[in-house]
Amino acid sequence: MKIGAHVSAAGGVDKAIDRAVEIGAETIQVFAGPPQVWRRKRYQPPEIRAYQARVTETGIAPTFLHGVYLVNLATSNPEFLAKSYEALVHEMTACHDLGAAGVIFHIGSHKGSGYESCFRQVVEYVAKIIEATPEDANLVLENSAGMGGTIGSKFAELGQIIREVGSPRVQVCLDTQHAFASGYDLKTRPGTDAAMAEFDQEIGLGRLAAVHANDSKCPLGGGVDRHENIGAGHIGLEGFENILSHPAFAEAPFLLEVPGLDNEGPDRPNVEALKAVRERVKG
Repeated sequence: MKIGAHVSAAGGVDKAIDRAVEIGAETIQVFAGPPQVWRRKRYQPPEIRAYQARVTETGIAPTFLHGVYLVNLATSNPEFLAKSYEALVHEMTACHDLGAAGVIFHIGSHKGSGYESCFRQVVEYVAKIIEATPEDANLVLENSAGMGGTIGSKFAELGQIIREVGSPRVQVCLDTQHAFASGYDLKTRPGTDAAMAEFDQEIGLGRLAAVHANDSKCPLGGGVDRHENIGAGHIGLEGFENILSHPAFAEAPFLLEVPGLDNEGPDRPNVEALKAVRERVKG
């Protein structure tokens, strides 16, 4: 079990490894371009070589890319859907170029029309993205908190999409805050056991590619996407002890997306807090 964080790739993706070293991260997630615009970055050979050299030197791996926030495979707007497809294909190609583990992304929102209204479209476009991209690039669906009609707040929705697509390259990133906000009680051991039994039944534990390790400003079942620093939210240190000690997470990379003590993103104190939990549950 590696513990890491989302870090900035400003100035070159190799600089993301340097920033990971600074905060003690063992694995990372980065954006392939600004998260609020469609334009994505195409990594050039010198930058790729510099990144791979730093990975070799530090052992910081795996790397995940996070998809642009604008993506919505459930949209009824054809232009928006086409841009979402193009952005994810571009990021999957960048994933291949870097030798990264996968592209984690938010499926999107049906905007009140209901999951069934967009299910077939989501399946079609996930399959199209898989077909159009290199075979070593994995597409990683992230569970949602359920706000605003977002897809995937329940494991059954993610599992249904995965089964219909039928590709081993479609995986899942479990966000602890989103799961908690959508009603999965990761704070208690019985709740964690029940959640991961459902995950295994609906999705399969073999599809768990990564964990977004975030505490929650939102109470259990509150349905709102609001991340908090490790131990400072409703999941709390007790919850993370349940999560990290659960066998379902034994080999999953943990990626922090917390606000940080100075509200500048994941930092060393949060990484060290989760590492301390790991040491307690291992002992």
